[in-house]
Amino acid sequence: MLTADDEDVADRAVGVPFAKEGFPFIGLAAGITLVASTLGWVPVAIATGMVTVFVAWFFRNPPRVIPQGPRLVVSPGDGKVLAVEEEFEPRYLKERAIRISIFLNVFDVHINRIPCEGIIEDVQYQPGLFLVASKPHATLKNEQNAVMIKTVEGAKVLCVQVAGLIARRIIWWVNPKDRAVRGERYGLIRFGSRMDTYLPVGTAIKIAVGDRVKGGETILGELR
Repeated sequence: MLTADDEDVADRAVGVPFAKEGFPFIGLAAGITLVASTLGWVPVAIATGMVTVFVAWFFRNPPRVIPQGPRLVVSPGDGKVLAVEEEFEPRYLKERAIRISIFLNVFDVHINRIPCEGIIEDVQYQPGLFLVASKPHATLKNEQNAVMIKTVEGAKVLCVQVAGLIARRIIWWVNPKDRAVRGERYGLIRFGSRMDTYLPVGTAIKIAVGDRVKGGETILGELR
C-alpha cells in the first residue's frame, strides 16, 4: 500500500542519517539483538546484529552535491541504468518521450530525489503487480507512483517510482502545486525498486545503458 505524507519534506528528510521510515525497522532489529545478547543467545544476537546493520545501511540518507544549471535533469535515484529508449508514454504524458530506467538493488540508497526545477503538476498512484522491477513488462504492470513536473519553460518531466518483487511500499512526500527543487528528497521505495524518468524528445542525454548513477548528483540530460 502506498501513502502520501503531508509533512514538510525538509523536516522529514534533511539532516538525519537515516530515513525516518526506517526507524521502526532499525529499532526492532536492534531491540531483538539487545534481548538476545542479554539472554546469552550469541548466535541469535550475531544474526540479528547483522540484520540491524543491513537495515540501517538500506535506509541511509546521505547528503548530495546538486549540479547547478537552468535546464539540467539529475537522476532521481541511485542505481544502474537499464534503458534509455524513446517511446510513447500512454498514461500521463500521452506523447513520445525518452524513458530512462534505473534499477535500485537492495544495496543502493533508496531515497528518491526531484530531477529538475519547476512545479509539481500531478501525483498519481497506480496499483499493480510486484514483478521483478528490472524486467520491461514492469513498466506498465507494476505498482507505482508518478510525479509530473512542469519546468518554468513549460517542459514536462515525469518521474515514476516502480515497486518490484521485494519492494512492497512506495512513499512520497510531495503534492500537486508544490515547488519542485532539483535534488530535493521527495520519497523512497522499500527494499529493491526502479525509477523511470521520462524526458522530452530532443533532450541532450548525458548517460548510457550500464552506467551507475547517483540520485541528485548524476546529470541524466539537459533540456533543450
